[in-house]
Amino acid sequence: MIQIDTRQLGATGIAVPSMGVGVWSWGDTGFWGYGSTHTQDDIMQAYAACLDMGLNFFDTAEMYGGGESERILGECRREDGRPIIIASKFAPLPNRFSARTLMTALDASLKRLGVESIDLYQIHFPFTLLQTDALMDALALAVRAGKVRAVGVSNYGAEHMRRAHARLARHAIPLASNQVHYNLLHRKPEKNGVLAACRELHVALIAYSPLEQGLLTGKYRPGEKMYVPGGPRRFMPAYRTRRLYKMEPLLQEMERIAQAHSKTIAQVALNWLLGKDECIIPIPGAKNLRQAQDNAGAVGWRMTAAEMARLDQIS
Repeated sequence: MIQIDTRQLGATGIAVPSMGVGVWSWGDTGFWGYGSTHTQDDIMQAYAACLDMGLNFFDTAEMYGGGESERILGECRREDGRPIIIASKFAPLPNRFSARTLMTALDASLKRLGVESIDLYQIHFPFTLLQTDALMDALALAVRAGKVRAVGVSNYGAEHMRRAHARLARHAIPLASNQVHYNLLHRKPEKNGVLAACRELHVALIAYSPLEQGLLTGKYRPGEKMYVPGGPRRFMPAYRTRRLYKMEPLLQEMERIAQAHSKTIAQVALNWLLGKDECIIPIPGAKNLRQAQDNAGAVGWRMTAAEMARLDQIS
């Protein structure tokens, strides 16, 4: 097993590996091509490999694959038998932000996962500022009912996050985390106040899409045999040839650093996040054994300060 450091989910007292596993692709046919690009057997192999390497923190959501992600994660857990730490999310769609609707959705997630309690239950995205208090009150009810150990938010800006933190404090419950988009190509949390607020409030920043949906793996580079992803990703602006050429100086520097440490480009991208701050927990996806093993190679080592600075400057 790789030596993996732990990080705290805010002030909850819950320790998780410094890197988690995002399972959006598990069961998702529309965006990630589940059933064609990867199967449940692939996922089972990835799951077992993650646990073998000490990565036992899995992030899912009721929206992923219409609940299939939670179901598959629950099935993996039952078949493997080893304990894991589970994070899931509630989607506050219109007319779906009351305590009753949240508790109904939570019960459905618990059933799909096959557990009595979820370790970290998050609001998937903000609905309106007016509903923050009601959602936080509902999360507090879930904690008191013993169905949730810790609560977090996702895609919240700094102001919205502070309001959630303050409302939970009335219930003597800490805000454990804010899950946001963060990587070398998407550094908004450093500029919009979210990273600073996480540091100030002692809240974990869970970084989703830390490999920018494959762009930071070095797989999609311009050239004679340029590989284009399948599904909806092929139509995203980031995969246009002009954009890929603009990324090339960053990928070249990442490649130099990777070679210096006998690592891959993807491992450099993840290690950059791990080195930015102790409050950051990246959650790369793993659709198969190879991806799970490659992700794990991002932990247990550190880039030099000069290497970090070069990536900061270029990106």
